[in-house]
Amino acid sequence: MQLEQWHEDSFPVGDFVLDSGTVLRDARLAYHSRGTLNSAADNLVVLPTHYGGAMQANHRWADSPDSPLAGTDYCILVPALFGNGESSSPSNAGPGQGDSAFPQVTLADNVRAQRRLIEAQFDDACPRLVAGWSMGGMQALQWGALYPQRVGAVLAICATARCYPHNALFLDGIKAALEADPALAAGGFPERGLRAFARVYAGWAYSQRFFRDGGYRGLGFDSVADLVAHWEADHLRAHPYDLLAMLDTWQQGDIARMPGFAGDTTAALERISAPTIAMPCATDLYFTAEDAAADVAQIAAGTCRVLASDYGHCAGGPGYEAPSMQAIFAAMRTLLEPGA
Repeated sequence: MQLEQWHEDSFPVGDFVLDSGTVLRDARLAYHSRGTLNSAADNLVVLPTHYGGAMQANHRWADSPDSPLAGTDYCILVPALFGNGESSSPSNAGPGQGDSAFPQVTLADNVRAQRRLIEAQFDDACPRLVAGWSMGGMQALQWGALYPQRVGAVLAICATARCYPHNALFLDGIKAALEADPALAAGGFPERGLRAFARVYAGWAYSQRFFRDGGYRGLGFDSVADLVAHWEADHLRAHPYDLLAMLDTWQQGDIARMPGFAGDTTAALERISAPTIAMPCATDLYFTAEDAAADVAQIAAGTCRVLASDYGHCAGGPGYEAPSMQAIFAAMRTLLEPGA
């Protein structure tokens, strides 16, 4: 199958008033797109990025020959999360907003900026599907609550409607590992902190059985040490304040904190009218299946399909594990069916 080429672009959001009231000056939203809108403008699929994920990673949702997005039927948009180093981030912000001075950005801020992009560059189309993994899935749920009349379907993979307390505590731990390196506060490169951050994170990202039974071999690693070394190398390429900015967005992520819901989680979830599938992993240690199932039970057209995998949170990642990818593609097909 010959795939259309991806196009990389950047949308100037301008001075963007955040939920906090702070202005993100000269904000920019990076995005990749593939395909074109049809005459009815009802074939747009939005795939928001995840924590630390570059836009390129989400190509796997559409480039796999087994994906329902692989043909030419859909116009696919991959918007980059604020803070990921591609959209406005601590690493590329203007004077006075770089590094630790980068303002707090919410998931809802990201969704509102994505809506502006669609208004300006995609004929104000209503997304047929918004789908994502981890923080991408959290954004998908917020799309459904913020714009219930505009979203055709929602797929939230290894994601919950808010960052639950144990999830937040996990994030406190990896944040503390990075901030313990004095090089960070001194304005240097916190190599030791980044290595510690990656090492702690790797222990949470997969399940206990994944390590006990050698699941890392399925990813091409001969040992746990090799896997951890890969995580360290990956995080040494990241900008530390980008990691911290996205972590804060994640940790503060709560669908009930969006404007208009006054902390009422039930009201926010009940506002999602689109068919919604939550796909938690049974062994996810921080976006737990129990929490995700309880969230989606409050959505009128919501269902839960649990991924049975030892890969933990990483089971839902684009391209990580073939059986989970096939289950995710099946859910996409269900949600893309007319009248879903």
